Amino acid sequence: MIFSTKPAWETDYETDVDVLEQETRKYQIIVHNDDVNTFDWVIESLMDVCEHTPEQAEQCTILIHYKGKCDVLTGTYEDLKPRCTELLRRSLSAEIV
Repeated sequence: MIFSTKPAWETDYETDVDVLEQETRKYQIIVHNDDVNTFDWVIESLMDVCEHTPEQAEQCTILIHYKGKCDVLTGTYEDLKPRCTELLRRSLSAEIV
């Protein structure tokens, strides 16, 4: 029989917590206002890329226009990266935070 020489209260819980935080961390795509894109183009892009309903896309577009920015989608980095890239390809000002 093999016994551990390390007491149970000295286990490395910090490593387990770091891994759990990495797995559950959520990111957001933020779209910023600009003077180039039309409301219709932003709405269409949010519906296509972020799978928004027409109402969601319109509400986000209004917030982008009046507040200067809006978080349009939350998720894992792996899911958001290609979506953000597509929004940028469509000339929208977007970032992942």
